[in-house]
Amino acid sequence: MNYELFIAKRIIFSKQGKSSISAPIIKIAITAIAIGIIVMLVSVATGVGLQHKIREKVAAFQGHVQITNYDNNNSEITVNPVSKKQDFYPEFKGITGIKNVHIFATKAGIIRTEKDFEGVIFKGISADYDWSYFKNYMTEGKVLSFKESPSNNVLISTTIAMRLGLKLGDKFNILFVKNDPNKLPNMRVLKIVGLYNSAFNEFDENYIIGDIKHIQKINKWSEDEVGGFEVLLNNFKDLKEKSNAIYANTAAILNTQNIVDKYPSLFEWLSLFDVNITIIIVIMILIAGINMITALLVLILERTQMIGILKALGNSNWSIRKVFLYNAAYLILKGLFWGNLIGLTLLFLQQKFAFISLNPETYYVKFVPVYIDFVQILMLNVGTLVLCLFMLIIPSIIVTRISPVKAIKFD
Repeated sequence: MNYELFIAKRIIFSKQGKSSISAPIIKIAITAIAIGIIVMLVSVATGVGLQHKIREKVAAFQGHVQITNYDNNNSEITVNPVSKKQDFYPEFKGITGIKNVHIFATKAGIIRTEKDFEGVIFKGISADYDWSYFKNYMTEGKVLSFKESPSNNVLISTTIAMRLGLKLGDKFNILFVKNDPNKLPNMRVLKIVGLYNSAFNEFDENYIIGDIKHIQKINKWSEDEVGGFEVLLNNFKDLKEKSNAIYANTAAILNTQNIVDKYPSLFEWLSLFDVNITIIIVIMILIAGINMITALLVLILERTQMIGILKALGNSNWSIRKVFLYNAAYLILKGLFWGNLIGLTLLFLQQKFAFISLNPETYYVKFVPVYIDFVQILMLNVGTLVLCLFMLIIPSIIVTRISPVKAIKFD
């Protein structure tokens, strides 16, 4: 049996310790550990959750990487088409970590109703479109299917629908202006089969989603001509690496742009969450460590006679220090247990019921998103335990300063 651990257990579970002077200080230290891990869990889960949610929203409308004609000059409206006959379509065979490649094209249009009109961007897609991200933002109806050719079904945002007084199942006229101002615009009658709400104003106020064949026909493109390609990745962390690999594996006449480069201010804002999370973790560990140092010093002073007796019996300073470090580790683990229990309960409740809301105009989401990664949770707990114990090694040196003769006489 571990001798130091045996003595530490006797101290921890002794009835005398529960009514001692150190009892309230120990409770405060345990509470500080618990509150610290709760704050860390909530800050990490919600900060990372917000990052994931916004990345998914941008990827749902733009893909992770867009491949277009250089002549389009990064415009939201497709001007010059590219051929669909590319080595990387419909699948990037030379690059791993790519989830899907789909075609798209965009064209400016004006929705006209009996009472109002609205300028929009018609985004054309086809059957190869991956709905895994987009379907999370559907509020009514269903996503598009492409059984008809071309399909007159479209998805519009609840924002546009509200402005124009439209609802699910309604039909409306949309006018597409031709490049030649002397010619009358093309008109299409489209039917709303689904409503979406991403809480991302830049998309909700502008985009409607429909069949790419309408754009091909209006622009007089062939079936092999499209506005570009959108690439979805399996892991956002690989964005820079995969973006460079995609650029290297596409023709010289094509331009590639990832969403971080396309929306730099948005992703710079998101990166600030990493800084904030780091600062919160450092502060919480320092507070927890300081409280544990106080508790350890009180424990040592309270057990001065015991330390003197152990030294008189031949125990080394390090052996006695280990007794108190084991004791401190127990207190830290107890605080971590209650902190994890409360913190994870709060996070699961928020994930299930979304009772804490946010302003979507500021944060792009209606409710606080939660992303629970058990690897991160394990790292937070292990890191807190190790760093707090490391901080306690130095104050435990006070054990070496205690004289056995004076300690035994200490009352």
